Amino acid sequence: MSGIITLSAAEGDKGARIDKFISDNIGELTRSAVHGLMEKGNILVDGRAVSKNYKLRIGDTVEVDIPEPEPMDALPEDIPLNIVYEDSDLLVVNKPKGMVVHPAHGNHTGTLVNALLHHCGESLSGINGVIRPGIVHRIDKNTSGLLIVAKNDTAHLHLAEQIKEHSFTREYEAVASGYFKETEGTVDAPIGRHKTDRKKMCVTTENSRNAVTHYSVIKQYGGYAHVRLRLETGRTHQIRVHLAYIGHPVLGDDVYGKAYKGIEGQCLHARKIGFIHPTTGEYMEFTSELPDYFVSILNKLEKM
Repeated sequence: MSGIITLSAAEGDKGARIDKFISDNIGELTRSAVHGLMEKGNILVDGRAVSKNYKLRIGDTVEVDIPEPEPMDALPEDIPLNIVYEDSDLLVVNKPKGMVVHPAHGNHTGTLVNALLHHCGESLSGINGVIRPGIVHRIDKNTSGLLIVAKNDTAHLHLAEQIKEHSFTREYEAVASGYFKETEGTVDAPIGRHKTDRKKMCVTTENSRNAVTHYSVIKQYGGYAHVRLRLETGRTHQIRVHLAYIGHPVLGDDVYGKAYKGIEGQCLHARKIGFIHPTTGEYMEFTSELPDYFVSILNKLEKM
């Protein structure tokens, strides 16, 4: 997708932040992508550049110049993939713990995207750019489990809309620290970037987005618990931040909790995803077995 898109602010848009307005009207663009375009001078209001905090006025004409995709930086690599489902529109992949989803600083090779480029060739959506072809949603490097990959832009848009409308099922399992007094509940707390450590997220009301996580305890093990979690929203590090916020950091999470001997990173697994197929309209749901590292930890807790 490229070219100039013109939007007009109606009465109901008065006072809305321009980054949210554009993201809401051009579903392919996240707010961070909008900020990037603004920094490059690709977004104008009535012919002039404005800040990302600009509040719309009735009748404002917003021009969004989306450039042509950059040359592909990620290269295909023959890396084995655990494909749970595949058709001409999408794939469901079971990502192993330790694999990065897309290339970034410090991780240019060995990522899921490198593997997908080898498996799919050019049959991946281009909406999220050259570094993240096909990637509709992400899971952290040290989180294992299911995620969906779009093979074309139409499928990507349908799936992204389901995530936005909270109709896309994402269920996780984790081992969390501490004893839960309440065996089920909801964490409704906004998440934003940490003020001093820009690599971390935190619960904050400043420059944040709403975030909702539902949890239920499967089994308690004294000072630990096996927990099922369902995402209503999908913010960066959401489960890890929310569980730490309520005093139950994910076991092994050395960013929001503390490390655990025997595993690298958090004990968190994307167990189930469900969605409406973008072409057939059929609801599809997939479940992944708990990986060996997770089962091993549960066995250790059983013996404590």
